[in-house]
Amino acid sequence: MDISVMHIGNSKGIRLPKTLLEKYNITDKVELILKKDYIILKPKLKPRNGWENAFRKMHENGDDQLLDEDVFEDDILEEWS
Repeated sequence: MDISVMHIGNSKGIRLPKTLLEKYNITDKVELILKKDYIILKPKLKPRNGWENAFRKMHENGDDQLLDEDVFEDDILEEWS
């Protein structure tokens, strides 16, 4: 696919077609990876993307229970304040 480089203010840039943006889930930012003979544009994903849904499913399945007993029940936590 050929994409033209165009003037954007004092710089130059490229425009990506909507289909590419949707296919690769590119929203606000991309990571630019520079290699010897080429450039890679990689979608910049938000940290912990999808965790909320995963935790909700864990809760619904009962998979969010503690595996070990509370090891701090006899500690005096006020000392750490």
